[in-house]
Amino acid sequence: MNIRKNLLAGVLAASFASFALPTYAGTVYLTTAPPAPNVEKYETRAGYVWVPGAWQWSHGKHVWTKGHYVAERKGYKYHADRWVQHDNRWTMQRGGWGHDSDGDGTPDRLDSQPNNPRRQ
Repeated sequence: MNIRKNLLAGVLAASFASFALPTYAGTVYLTTAPPAPNVEKYETRAGYVWVPGAWQWSHGKHVWTKGHYVAERKGYKYHADRWVQHDNRWTMQRGGWGHDSDGDGTPDRLDSQPNNPRRQ
């Protein structure tokens, strides 16, 4: 009987813990659209890239995370976090560095002609 109670308590604890997991633990799908992005003022800094702030989902609501600087990586372009809507649900697509050797904004893995010398 104790085994059954312990098993039930474990299942209940695990189900409640899944609601408290931070967004980096897995994909989160929401029916609530994120608010409009906050306007942040920043200055360009040599050797750094500005990563804009974004709305994160935490404890059942959207919470603003301020932007910050990261060290520049030559030949790469930083893609910011963004919310994407699909089938009336919202999910966060995490940003990061993508290799973009010709600087056209398209990562090399998706670029049909990376390093095109005639690209403008």
